[in-house]
Amino acid sequence: MLVLSRKKNESIIIDENIVITIVEIRGDKVRLGIEAPKEIPVHRSEVHAAIHSEHKTGEPDPPKLTSAGS
Repeated sequence: MLVLSRKKNESIIIDENIVITIVEIRGDKVRLGIEAPKEIPVHRSEVHAAIHSEHKTGEPDPPKLTSAGS
């Protein structure tokens, strides 16, 4: 694991197309802003785990969003 120190409004760039910015630091919480291409899913770890456990249990996938008229 790479551990970096960042201050408010400082960023980290991953693979030229993902930017993570420290938006706010309040007590022991840090708010992050994440800019990534639409095709790259970004989830909190607990949401990611829930998605993967649903896939393993055979529960149906959440409905996919489609644009109107498609």
